[in-house]
Amino acid sequence: MRKLEGIYLVIDPSMEEGKLLHKLESAIDGGIDILQIWNHWAKEAKHEDKLYLIDKITATAAAKNVPVLINEEWQLLKETNLDGVHFDIIPENWTEVRNTIPKEKIIGFTAGNDLERIRWANENEIDYLSFCAMFPSSSAISCEIVKPSTVLLARQITTLPLFLSGGINPENLQSLGLLDFQGVAIISGIMSADNPAKKVKEYKTALAEIKK
Repeated sequence: MRKLEGIYLVIDPSMEEGKLLHKLESAIDGGIDILQIWNHWAKEAKHEDKLYLIDKITATAAAKNVPVLINEEWQLLKETNLDGVHFDIIPENWTEVRNTIPKEKIIGFTAGNDLERIRWANENEIDYLSFCAMFPSSSAISCEIVKPSTVLLARQITTLPLFLSGGINPENLQSLGLLDFQGVAIISGIMSADNPAKKVKEYKTALAEIKK
């Protein structure tokens, strides 16, 4: 499996298609490392609409070898070229779900301050953990604020790659430098920028600075 680290972009598929793909292309040119499609579809989106847009996104990302994950909807892995799935909630039928997902697919999981969720992920073939949210954010309103001490304790529990998310910008990223993590997950910080490529590079520079 490829190394999981760096800039992890989460995109909103309810955004107007032309605008979404234009900004995504810019972000990919800027050097994002991983991409997730949030399961926030337009209300009128049908199953075939999802497949169409996923195919557009995966084709765009494949040009730069950027893996694409889907949020929650693991069933879509069977019909698309998606590289994996990210779960915010543990599926009730986890054993069945895990046995259905091909071994080569990436599986991520959102953790908060609950260390038991981290232990569960460590024991159940999860490939990485994401902590939401490190800072207050309009795009992470469903997340609790994660204490830095939780991330420190997580590293004592697991060697899995850790991603930090929620309200992170190139400036406040510096305050997280004492934590052992592999990357940052960003939504609005990149997709709301006039020049996503430039913004991605700012994040990459800030991340490289604290990883020296």
